[in-house]
Amino acid sequence: MPFPRLPRLLDAALDRLVVPGYSKLGYLARSAGWEALPSDALAGRTVAVTGASSGLGAATATGLAGCGADVELVVRDRGRGEAARDTVLAAHPDARVTVARCDLADLADVRRYALDARDRLLALHGLVHNAGVLPGERVETADGHELCLATHVLAPFLLTRELLPLLRAGSPPDRPGDPARVVFVSSGGMYTASLRTDDPEYTEGRYSGGAAYARTKRMQVVLAELLADDLASAGVAVHSMHPGWADTPGVADSLPGFHRLTGPLLRTAEQGADTAVWLAAAAEPGRCSGVFWHDRAPRPTHWLPGEESAAQRAALWAFCVDATSSAPTH
Repeated sequence: MPFPRLPRLLDAALDRLVVPGYSKLGYLARSAGWEALPSDALAGRTVAVTGASSGLGAATATGLAGCGADVELVVRDRGRGEAARDTVLAAHPDARVTVARCDLADLADVRRYALDARDRLLALHGLVHNAGVLPGERVETADGHELCLATHVLAPFLLTRELLPLLRAGSPPDRPGDPARVVFVSSGGMYTASLRTDDPEYTEGRYSGGAAYARTKRMQVVLAELLADDLASAGVAVHSMHPGWADTPGVADSLPGFHRLTGPLLRTAEQGADTAVWLAAAAEPGRCSGVFWHDRAPRPTHWLPGEESAAQRAALWAFCVDATSSAPTH
């Protein structure tokens, strides 16, 4: 029997104080009031997860399999993907788990994967954009885009649009309250960044991988809202979320100082992935779209004044359309 949910004022205070809200302390306090997802919540459904070879992606895949989903692990390295598949199957031996290779930093490869997926799958009921990078220096992809931008923004935008026939098939008209869901795994770090449509490729000023990460995570949240409007007629719901501070290989490798300092407070990967799984499987997020979530609750997208203008939002959309429409195919 779950305990009552935290009072809203206490929940909001945890969020604004950051450390208690983003750490495992916030997760433990909030999750005491949650109901477990049914083991058949996603039975007969197919969900694809990018960046699924480790960390939050692997934990998300395991959680989805625990809800009965057929899970597609979209990974850059097939060997690591196969190892992740073995981990998922060790936890859920009867799950159906496939591994598909795709380098999200290569827009042509995104198109290739999407074409392959459209040939293999009848429908897609969920798409979790989890893949992430945090480079130490500015790196450009083969398409000439800054690596964080390509991985966090352009690839998810293109992949969502390329997989729309499958997502539409996963949102049949006779199931209006249970649409296919697209989920962006953003970061609480996006609160520190504004929407930089004036310099999306981060060519001005001294480059910082952490700043590039935050900037593109802000773009993800805005892009999720824009895609929610764009895909409403297709019956597809789009959400974004942040996992809090989770102990993952990516955090340990990219932010070793932060990892050492906050180690005892970090969430497990499973705790960080919980909301992404919940967004794909629960009824409540199927009845809305374009919401930013943390620990199964809607959160504000800005703590301070400085919301992006309509012109900035339109500029982000136009930039994504232009940057991906010229993507070559293999």
